[in-house]
Amino acid sequence: MKNQSVWFKIVIGLCLLISAGILLYITPLKAHASGLQNVDDLTDAITSSISNDIENELNADNPNSTFSVSFNSGNGELNGSLRILLILTFISFIPAMLVMLTSFTRIIIVLHFTRTALGTQTAPPNQVLIGLAVFLTLFIMAPVLTRVNNEAIIPFDKGEITAKEALDKGMVPLREFMYGQTQAKDVATFMEIANLEWDGSDPEAVPSTVLIPAFVLSELRTSFIIGFLIYIPFIVIDMVVSSILMSMGMMMLPPTTISTPFKILLFVLADGWNLVIVNLVRSFY
Repeated sequence: MKNQSVWFKIVIGLCLLISAGILLYITPLKAHASGLQNVDDLTDAITSSISNDIENELNADNPNSTFSVSFNSGNGELNGSLRILLILTFISFIPAMLVMLTSFTRIIIVLHFTRTALGTQTAPPNQVLIGLAVFLTLFIMAPVLTRVNNEAIIPFDKGEITAKEALDKGMVPLREFMYGQTQAKDVATFMEIANLEWDGSDPEAVPSTVLIPAFVLSELRTSFIIGFLIYIPFIVIDMVVSSILMSMGMMMLPPTTISTPFKILLFVLADGWNLVIVNLVRSFY
């Protein structure tokens, strides 16, 4: 029990020392181990020295008692640890940005409608559809991402602009892309909800908090319209097959069992994937 008490006191002393050093940048402890007889004296000396330094720093009568934070010795640059923290925080927002600020939403919904219209259930699988949607998104957004890199990321990395200026410059290409794909009535609706005035022609007057939900709403509407157009020929096949089965008295046979191969055959003969993907990509230009 005595040994446990000794080690406990040592751990307490080290924790106090590390905590005070991180929070207050205190001066080195002026403790001399030569005058210490045992571990109890060492713990008491560390605790007493930390308490004295904290009291001196927080003394109201001391005009030099100030607390300041500087980046990289005051030259305005972020150190490596803080930059890594900001990068990791930014990475956590990448999925939301990929879905909400790019063409990903329209692409993945249209691909899902295509698979459902074919009636193939899980073919192509979700992994294939998501991977295809991601690479199509990168293809469509390549000019926008190139502008963001040239106008915001590279100047910020060189120290030519601040973080706020990099954020503002990086949002300009994204805002131009989103505004070009957003219907005016959706923007007007959200501007009205936000109690903001808009003449219907100035994109600079539309804040990003309004433009992003309006863009997503427009993408959902457009993707569902495309999905409806994709469904039409497959609905015709289902109706024809169902009518034939009814006329032959085969009412117990599910129509999808017969119609699915014909739908796949029609899709392959018409080069359906090329028609869907090419026209989907062209809808952004």
